[in-house]
Amino acid sequence: MDHLISARPTAVNMKRAGDELISFLTQRAEQPGVTIQGLTESVIQWAESLLEKDVKDNRMIGDLGAQHILQTTGITGGVGIMTHCNTGSLATAGYGTALGVVRSLHALGRLSHVFCTETRPYNQGSRLTAYELVYEKIPATLITDSMAAVTMRERQVNAVVVGADRVVANGDTANKVGTYQLAVIAKYHGIPFYVAAPSTSCDLSLPTGTSIVIEERPSHELTDINGVRVAAPGIQVWNPAFDVTPNELITGIITEHGVFKPEELKDGLSRNP
Repeated sequence: MDHLISARPTAVNMKRAGDELISFLTQRAEQPGVTIQGLTESVIQWAESLLEKDVKDNRMIGDLGAQHILQTTGITGGVGIMTHCNTGSLATAGYGTALGVVRSLHALGRLSHVFCTETRPYNQGSRLTAYELVYEKIPATLITDSMAAVTMRERQVNAVVVGADRVVANGDTANKVGTYQLAVIAKYHGIPFYVAAPSTSCDLSLPTGTSIVIEERPSHELTDINGVRVAAPGIQVWNPAFDVTPNELITGIITEHGVFKPEELKDGLSRNP
């Protein structure tokens, strides 16, 4: 479990769930008459309850986010959404966070189109998000990360909705690298930028995003495609897996407890422990 937690230092919910499971098992192991079989069944029950809660929270995030976007944009027809990386059923226990908002809009018949970024260098957008959108017959178009600005200018993009690996007390948000530039571009084009994340991804112990540890990935993800070298040998590589979007670029943070402005997040979540 310690090794699993160390694999994703940027994501706070991984560590939080791991710590909770270790604490739960420690308490169970100290009970009189405990057996290996009993502990095993306890782990299964704990995991299944975690799954059930995550899906429930994701559906609430999706519904609250969809309703908020429809109300604030004032669009009477379908809305166009841009998203980044994968935040759907393949990234969560089910339904998804940012992609949950997309699913809820689609279920309401109020989604016109989704633009999903390729998400280089590991292509979670083209491999995972695009798969989920095609599978569920949601109208969508895949774009490269470098096409985001021209897509916002030339196509209908009414809101950008992304996920988060960690949201800190002031609303600064760490998410898949490329999120920061989407927020900057959205600000220029006057497009609202939303972060969709469960409260378990909110780390109110950190005051600002400068305290977030950013995971760095192997260089071959950038230099190789399917095991074939495509970059010039000898070139240096910097491959951070995440970047931090400052709170002033974020319109709202969508949680299972409501949609908050970054400066409202801490107080909003403290009312829903």
